[in-house]
Amino acid sequence: MAMESAASSVISEEERAQEIAQLKAGKTAQMANLIDESEISLAEDYALPGAEVTQEEASVEILSEQADEFTCASCFMVRHRTQLVREENGQKFCSECEG
Repeated sequence: MAMESAASSVISEEERAQEIAQLKAGKTAQMANLIDESEISLAEDYALPGAEVTQEEASVEILSEQADEFTCASCFMVRHRTQLVREENGQKFCSECEG
């Protein structure tokens, strides 16, 4: 019985190519139906990094380093003095970088 099913499943290259073409055509038709129209408007409103910036301005107040803060020589982040782990040759290192 196994021999009969194996023999009947043998098809010519031309038939195989036709089946593959039909499968590809059906797949593209199914993929076309997957597009959600609401996502299109969302994608249009999304700005990629490096894209042209609109005329809106951000208002950010920048403070200088406070007396109880230091700048880590490894990650260059401004940290509170409680995170100071090591100071070497005037360079200060935070607990995250030295961890």
